[in-house]
Amino acid sequence: MGGGGTEAFPDLGRHCEHSECNQLDFLPFNCDGCRKVFCLEHRSSKSHDCPKSDHKSRKVVVCETCSASIETTGCDEDTEKAVMEKHEKSGDCDPRKKKKKPTCAVKRCKEILTFSNTSTCKTCQLKVCLKHRFPADHACKKSSSSAVPGMPEGRSNNKFLIALALRNGKDCANNGRRTTPPPSNTPSVKAY
Repeated sequence: MGGGGTEAFPDLGRHCEHSECNQLDFLPFNCDGCRKVFCLEHRSSKSHDCPKSDHKSRKVVVCETCSASIETTGCDEDTEKAVMEKHEKSGDCDPRKKKKKPTCAVKRCKEILTFSNTSTCKTCQLKVCLKHRFPADHACKKSSSSAVPGMPEGRSNNKFLIALALRNGKDCANNGRRTTPPPSNTPSVKAY
């Protein structure tokens, strides 16, 4: 049943090994569990009722008391319950160790912080959700110790802008040739 092909190309393709299908497939799929060949429609373990569908999978149960992950791969329900009871009786199961998911630091925001939606403020180092990533959105506590005179608030942590502000108007390009600014009464663009 597993052979395939056509009269012109006898080695091309394989027949689906599903009992009700037997379709000739030129791009067949091999099941990792039962090692049989299947067509696109029957390639999943569920669609061909594979007896060894979970041979590579791992099963983990999360303890409701301490949020610890306990591997129960290959265990039936009774053995799984025994593993959980053993964990609860061990000294490792402590409700105080339960991991609380981090939330946004902004008042009344209950957004749970994950890898993809967490932003750390460059000014106050506060971890917030993406909705509150800008300093104005999370009432950022700006550090006044690094404030530079003549510098707008919230910009003093940028090293380039600090260095620029500390130059006090010294322009490298001028080299002392012109000390007065160009006249501002001449418009750069004429409106007609």
